[in-house]
Amino acid sequence: MVRQQPSVVRIGARGSKLSLAQTRTMQLRIAAALGAPPEAADEVAPITVITTTGDRVQDRRLLEIGGKALFTKEIEEALLDGRIDCAVHSMKDVPAELPPGLVIAAVPQREDVRDAFCSKIAPRLEDLPRGAVLGTASLRRQAQSLNRRPDLKIVMLRGNVDTRLAKLEAGEADAILLAQSGLNRMGLGDVPASQIDPFEAPVAPGQGALAIQTRTEDFHAPWLAPLRCPQTALAVAAERGALFALEGSCRTAVGAYARIDGQRLDLVVEALTPDGTRRFRREGAVVLPAEGGERAAVELGLELGAAVRAEGGDALIWTV
Repeated sequence: MVRQQPSVVRIGARGSKLSLAQTRTMQLRIAAALGAPPEAADEVAPITVITTTGDRVQDRRLLEIGGKALFTKEIEEALLDGRIDCAVHSMKDVPAELPPGLVIAAVPQREDVRDAFCSKIAPRLEDLPRGAVLGTASLRRQAQSLNRRPDLKIVMLRGNVDTRLAKLEAGEADAILLAQSGLNRMGLGDVPASQIDPFEAPVAPGQGALAIQTRTEDFHAPWLAPLRCPQTALAVAAERGALFALEGSCRTAVGAYARIDGQRLDLVVEALTPDGTRRFRREGAVVLPAEGGERAAVELGLELGAAVRAEGGDALIWTV
């Protein structure tokens, strides 16, 4: 059943500069979908800032305090309580399983998927001096970097994009890794020294994409249709299929990257031991059918993810 077009859509989001930048972009698109001009966006698509546990606790890795769901939990509660009508998340922050009653209703066109290498002393990870300090709170980035450069010293570096860049500037690390998409959305796309090939070092599943989350009954609301990018949704479906198969969380170093050429979807999935010494990788492809393409993408992700999990086993799990 197609629901009646609402007059107002209340948006929930985190309060970081990056979250607000990407949410404001979606706010304008939602306002347009509701038939309102840009200057009326705050009236027809008001933004409610919600502070999450992941935002409040900045001195520990997410795996130590409950995983990346801590970036979505309070926002999802507001959705279920009816205080907001949709949430704008970074897709890579959305856990593999959603709470009952909620759904990813739209996946807009993806930004740059790559990890960005930021440093004042070297143009690439390979060029860092021996024993250099790399700052990251991502277990995946840590493991992939140590796999390529086992001599590096890893320091835990959490915080918003501007906070981590300030720590780099202050010399707390010789280099840091960030998502190029986030830098682009904040107008900082020229900050990185270089970018890392996502096929050589697969990114967090869904990196570069946004997720518009709603209550299940609102999935067919007319205002959502203009926000959807079918190609991005297919690529993200494959990557998140791998995430689900690997039970990916902040306790596993999981990367997945899907690219689409015509009707062909190629997917690479990898998981590493936390110290980067062992790397388990699978590649595959599927020709997407005219109908049921998302199911085929998910199944490929599940297949490759299960193969990686079967080979890596318990060695892939970080124990605190």
